[in-house]
Amino acid sequence: MSDPRRKRRLRTADPGRAHQIQQSDGPFDLPDSPDAWDRRDYLRRDAHVLDVGRSTDGSQTFELVPPTTPGAPAPDATRRRSAAGPSRDEGGDASSKRPGPAIVPATSRRYGFGVVVLTQGSRPDDLRRGLDSLLAQRGVDLDILCVGNGWEPTGLPEGVRSLALPENLGIPAGRNEGVPHVSGEFLFFLDDDAWLPDDTTLLRMAQLMRTQPRIGLVQPRVIDPDRDDAPTRWIPRLRKGSAEHSSNVFSVWEGAVALQRRAFDACGGWPAPFWYAHEGIELAWRIWDAGYQVWYMGDLSVAHPVIDPKRHDEYFFMNARNRVWLARRNLPFPFSWAYVGSWTLVQVLRWRSRSDQLRPWFEGWRAGWRDDPWAEDEPHRKLSGRGLLAMSMNGRPPVV
Repeated sequence: MSDPRRKRRLRTADPGRAHQIQQSDGPFDLPDSPDAWDRRDYLRRDAHVLDVGRSTDGSQTFELVPPTTPGAPAPDATRRRSAAGPSRDEGGDASSKRPGPAIVPATSRRYGFGVVVLTQGSRPDDLRRGLDSLLAQRGVDLDILCVGNGWEPTGLPEGVRSLALPENLGIPAGRNEGVPHVSGEFLFFLDDDAWLPDDTTLLRMAQLMRTQPRIGLVQPRVIDPDRDDAPTRWIPRLRKGSAEHSSNVFSVWEGAVALQRRAFDACGGWPAPFWYAHEGIELAWRIWDAGYQVWYMGDLSVAHPVIDPKRHDEYFFMNARNRVWLARRNLPFPFSWAYVGSWTLVQVLRWRSRSDQLRPWFEGWRAGWRDDPWAEDEPHRKLSGRGLLAMSMNGRPPVV
């Protein structure tokens, strides 16, 4: 079985990224070291949000309360005393002892997201639901782009721009095409059948990445609000555990992910030649290699319907081919052979009684070694020793 798409020239986003600007670590200028405070306690609830009303331009404003060292005075203690008025010792009357509102003034630097929603136009109701959930987000400035992958987007709500691609480029390349057309400190990619059930989802992910600048990518927990049997494949860990447990991860479910834009630019974006399958693994590896962490945020959820995964020959072909391409594109010898060898053994043991699945899988496996895994003009760059060490030190050497 051959892949008819291999003759297509896959376009990728401009590597120059003319929109990229120098970023800072946010209004608190927190150090990069995750040990600068009690990280476990902080990440237990990730980010604490105070709704401080509406700003002078009528938009909703929020502020993040930064973590503090145990026993140290709150950084806004002086401001709280000022809001409460002068004390009795300072000449105030008894009524001035009443505490003022515990409000931190809103920062002038809001959270800006460039949002890319990829669609082929085959699910208009689901697409509208996802776009409406984006437009309902509070505390963030959004630049939303609907990318039609071989389709001219129509019927979009106000506030959503469109980009029509003349042909279907596949999922990773289609996402890449949208990035140069949106602006923002952060990026968010949403599938057309996913949506955000909470109106502070983007705010909380942005707060986490701004106050933890070493976190370059965040994947929330995936749920189906109408069911309680979410598949474990939505938990991007070998040892699945509880879906609500947050942790470092080394692959992501691609349907709803947020990134620092500088991390996306540093890693080179989505792997355009993949078409679909396993692009979330390479993206996560490249984020780690760029010096960032990839974080699964188990106490924040996005929604996606549970769909019966009826597999077909093309799926098994892509699954195997892209598994080999992951190794060829990213891993030096002997990691590349160890990775492919371990996954080949896993699949043979898992499907040993399913010859109808193993046959197209091995066709893809052979194509993975035969075909060129890089897009035209794409640099042939493997993971660095630093990236391999970072992944290994955090519990996932790339051999399985």
